[in-house]
Amino acid sequence: MNPTSGRPDRTLISVLAVIAGLVIVALVVVFSRGAPAQIDRATPAGVVQAYSAAVLDGDEQKAADFLTPHALASCDTVGNRPAADLRVTLVSTTERQGSADVTVSIVTAEDAGPFGSSEFETREVFDLLTVDGVWKIDSAPWQLTICPSTTDAP
Repeated sequence: MNPTSGRPDRTLISVLAVIAGLVIVALVVVFSRGAPAQIDRATPAGVVQAYSAAVLDGDEQKAADFLTPHALASCDTVGNRPAADLRVTLVSTTERQGSADVTVSIVTAEDAGPFGSSEFETREVFDLLTVDGVWKIDSAPWQLTICPSTTDAP
C-alpha cells in the first residue's frame, strides 16, 4: 500500500499481474504437450517408431507385424525385455533401394545405485528391408528385440 493514499501501489499490482500471466502461459505450454508426432508408417523411420512403441507397450504381436520373416524365424528365444524406463529418439535415416538403416538414441534410466538414478545412452541401428513393397525390420537393437510367442498359453 502507498502510505500516503491508502491504495495499493500500481507498480506492485503490475508486477503481480505479469507474474500471474507468465505462470498461466507456462502451465498452458506444459499441459498442451502431447505425444510425439507420428511419422508416416510408409517410411523406415515411421516403421521403427511404431515398432518401438509396440515393444515398449508390451504388445509383442503388434510389434511382430513390423518384422521380416527372417527376423521372426531367427528370433533369439532368450527373450530380452525392454527396461522399465527406456526412451528412443530418432537420430538419422539412410534409405537405399530396398534397404534402410535407422539410427536411434536409446536412453535407459535405472533407479538402482548408491547415488540414486542413473542414465545410460547408446546409439543403435535398425536394419530394414522392403518386403512386398512394405518396410519391415530385419534386425533391431537388443534393447528392443522381441520374440513373440507362436503358441497360445494354456
